[in-house]
Amino acid sequence: MKDFFILLRNGNKSALLAATVNTLIAIIKGAAYMITGNVAMFAETMHSLGDAANQFFVFIGSALSKKQPTKRFPGGFGRVVNLVLLGAVLIVGIMSYETIKEGFAHIFHPTESSGFLLNISVLGAAVILEFYVLIKAMKEIVHDQGLDPKGWRLFSHSFQYLKRAKPATKLVFLEDIVATGGGLLAMIAVIIAHYTPFHQAEGIASIIIGSFMFIVVGKVFLDNAAGAIGESDAEMEGRIGMLAMADPDVRDIQDLTVYKEGEDFHVEMSIEIDSQLTVEQADKIRHRIEDQIMEENGVSDVIIEFDTDDGVLNWNKNPLSEQK
Repeated sequence: MKDFFILLRNGNKSALLAATVNTLIAIIKGAAYMITGNVAMFAETMHSLGDAANQFFVFIGSALSKKQPTKRFPGGFGRVVNLVLLGAVLIVGIMSYETIKEGFAHIFHPTESSGFLLNISVLGAAVILEFYVLIKAMKEIVHDQGLDPKGWRLFSHSFQYLKRAKPATKLVFLEDIVATGGGLLAMIAVIIAHYTPFHQAEGIASIIIGSFMFIVVGKVFLDNAAGAIGESDAEMEGRIGMLAMADPDVRDIQDLTVYKEGEDFHVEMSIEIDSQLTVEQADKIRHRIEDQIMEENGVSDVIIEFDTDDGVLNWNKNPLSEQK
């Protein structure tokens, strides 16, 4: 148990912050829904409950993925975070279904809710808190890329590097984008339903919020299914390939594979060198290239094999161009 709590210290901080904030928000929204019976508030309560449960799972999964390899599991636990996320999205999927179902029920049987000021105040406070967590996730995404943008550049850079974000941080980012937008949409629906006879607006908002939750479920599921299997990373392969080919003693790269496991990159490569080099010289080349590759963000281990130069250049210096 002591080791478990030590591992928790290494869990994803954005996920823990998001889980804590969403738990608080869910309690407040739930209380407001019990008082007012507002269906848009119900949708937001379910949304926040789903996000909170999801993000607590993610935090624990990201912590467990840092566990060191054991004799029984020599490959380590990097993919635990992907497996946990696959399970966690089921919770959000169920919440999404209930949100959409309640929205349709309100459209066909609209009722007027009370507590306008309470609803607006709770939703407004929730949007501010969700946006705060979203900014934190954005900062973590760009910080992991060695950047420190300010202002609007933080937004553009976070979207630009979202694909390279840690699985847990990506989930927090996507969920809080939807949560912030959903909160604003719910506020608009509450205002429309209060000042006009169109009470179905709250049901429509509930359906839209639930649909966006389903989109996040699909995106997170596909990303983490690929991560659980072990997905290659073409962009990182290109960067590492160019780095290795820049070494004066490397004649060619026969094979290079970079695959992502959880938050870590594993590199396996076979390079060609001059057959006249001694074993000692080859070892120096290996250590030199390994040290350079290990400096790349997220790389956890490197395996390098050597072969003699066959005089034929096979490595494409820009492998990414073939995929465009």
